[in-house]
Amino acid sequence: MTIIVVDAMGGDYAPHQIVEGAVEAACEHDIDVLLVGQSDAIRAELDRCKFDGSNIHIHQAEETISMGEDPVRAIRRKPNSSIVVGLNMVRNGKADAFVSGGSTGAVTAAALLILGRKKHISRPALGVTFETSAGSTLLLDVGANSDCKPQNLVQFANMGHIYMQRIFGIPKPRIGLLSSGEETTKGNKLARSTYPLLAKSEMNFIGNVEGQDIPKGGVDVIVTDGFTGNVVIKLSEGLGEVLSELSRQSNSEGPVLKEAKRRVLNHTAGALLLGVSGNVIITHGKSDALAIKQTIGVAEQMTKQGVLEAIGH
Repeated sequence: MTIIVVDAMGGDYAPHQIVEGAVEAACEHDIDVLLVGQSDAIRAELDRCKFDGSNIHIHQAEETISMGEDPVRAIRRKPNSSIVVGLNMVRNGKADAFVSGGSTGAVTAAALLILGRKKHISRPALGVTFETSAGSTLLLDVGANSDCKPQNLVQFANMGHIYMQRIFGIPKPRIGLLSSGEETTKGNKLARSTYPLLAKSEMNFIGNVEGQDIPKGGVDVIVTDGFTGNVVIKLSEGLGEVLSELSRQSNSEGPVLKEAKRRVLNHTAGALLLGVSGNVIITHGKSDALAIKQTIGVAEQMTKQGVLEAIGH
């Protein structure tokens, strides 16, 4: 049975929404969930949910790492934090995947320090999937690496290729390079230098894609540096908030607005940390129970489909 470690203390609505989402996932999936954090608080939430199943367990971790702390310093100062304890369980083979809504910087740094990188992967990447009019598109990197080299983006593309093959069943995922124009001469130095490397790879590289192409679909994986990818993600989050505010002000939410908001916000199920030696997903800090449940489901899929084993080979 797949064992998923969930950081019960990570996120704006922890542990309330985290535990509720874990309970929903445990009821729907054939998994064991290990809730890591302050035992009394977790147990109180389980009692509130009236959960009496045997596939959720509590593992004590008395410390937490807040969003404002320096990631590396906090990891070293707080060995009993829910993030460190949870990732150590993955490293020691006691769990198959780790899910956290805590500080992205802390989870990424801890995963690198505790789990290490996969063989042949120089840098891990954060990836999120968008629901588009033509299916799902994986965008990476979205924040793990602000400055990248062309070979980093090629590795990102390969990891995205594997993920879309294993999770979405796409035999030859279409790979796009985010740039400022479709022509090979467009883009900054990084994009222009990466293009020929992707073109001569064995992946199904379809060329440059522009920002407006992301919501339209037509490509399965889009690669860029973490700085640009993070701007794209933050823009989509801002658009989602504006759409929510517009619907609130109008006191109604028509089908078109509702569908647009759902697609813009669809990536909130979690960011995949690909390239480390463990299955790690970082949820949005504002994730509710539904998003937590969905993220745990993705973690189960990643484990069962062997995404980790295929990366770096």
